Amino acid sequence: MISVSIICVGKLKESYWREAVAEYSKRMRTFCNFSIVEVDEEKIAENPSPLQIKNTITKEGERIISKIPHNAKIISMCIEGKQRSSEKLAQEISDIAVSGYSSIAFIIGGSWGLSDEVKRMSHIRLSMSEMTFPHQLARVMLCEQIYRAFQINIGGKYHK
Repeated sequence: MISVSIICVGKLKESYWREAVAEYSKRMRTFCNFSIVEVDEEKIAENPSPLQIKNTITKEGERIISKIPHNAKIISMCIEGKQRSSEKLAQEISDIAVSGYSSIAFIIGGSWGLSDEVKRMSHIRLSMSEMTFPHQLARVMLCEQIYRAFQINIGGKYHK
């Protein structure tokens, strides 16, 4: 069974986001070893300088990299990534599962984005939308799309 993790910066603050993620996590146990790995968010000034932002992104990137499993297919969520349909994501997950990778690591950076190093390591850069979403909602949306992908791949009724 393939392992799927979401490595993300920060914790979910609201209980309703945590409950939504917990529900999708529970549903995915049938399909994969699923986990959420949270790394600490870097503290930053209220009105940071460009250098402070760069340093924050770099430090958070180092924390993310330290949590990426060995032999993982790395999929980073980033604004410059390509958008995919749910069916296309399902096909990519299926392809990864049979291509020799033991795990998939989805990466969600902090509010300032992902480091260039994380982006360079990524096999796939994925964008949810041209719209902007709160990071906490993005985590729930990604969980839902991963679950939907597994449902599509088994021909389940969830995806209509």
